[in-house]
Amino acid sequence: MNSQPTEPGGNKEDKARACLGKRTIVFVGLMGAGKSVIGKLTAQAMQIPFVDSDHEIEQVSRMSIADLFASYGEEEFRALEARVIRRLLRDGPMVLSTGGGAFMQEKVRANIKRRGLSVWLKADLDVLWERVRRRGHRPLLKTEDPKATLAGLLDSRYPVYAQADLVVQSRDVTKETIVGEVLDAIVGHEADGR
Repeated sequence: MNSQPTEPGGNKEDKARACLGKRTIVFVGLMGAGKSVIGKLTAQAMQIPFVDSDHEIEQVSRMSIADLFASYGEEEFRALEARVIRRLLRDGPMVLSTGGGAFMQEKVRANIKRRGLSVWLKADLDVLWERVRRRGHRPLLKTEDPKATLAGLLDSRYPVYAQADLVVQSRDVTKETIVGEVLDAIVGHEADGR
């Protein structure tokens, strides 16, 4: 991805990587916000590894997320998710995409705060719904009214996601635009000394 330098002496990708140090960028947000897609592109731009926590959980358990939910329930899944994320955070710098419920756990938020920089990809309900409505692999949306369920998740989770270090609006623009805004937010966050 080509981007314009933010100021003399380096481009925003290099500056964001320098700001990160050994920390991990952790994307949080609801399903459909673009955590995996934007995460991969951000990692490519910064030339650091990308990891999807759901993929890691499936590798460790040798089961799909849907099968884990069905076999063990959400509580056991969340415990496994917390352990996997804690382990991954030790391996920074990298970009880590997390499942929508991961940041809801206090111990996960605390681990991210210690070893990472959280980025909430915030999206409006209609944007999320358009992105997830045709996909059948979302265990939390296997309800009679999945859009209402998604709206309920938005209402309950957005106050917690608001605790993220950075917020970038996910919307229907180019992926490169969102990645550029993520990089700018990282550089701006560090420049503000937060």
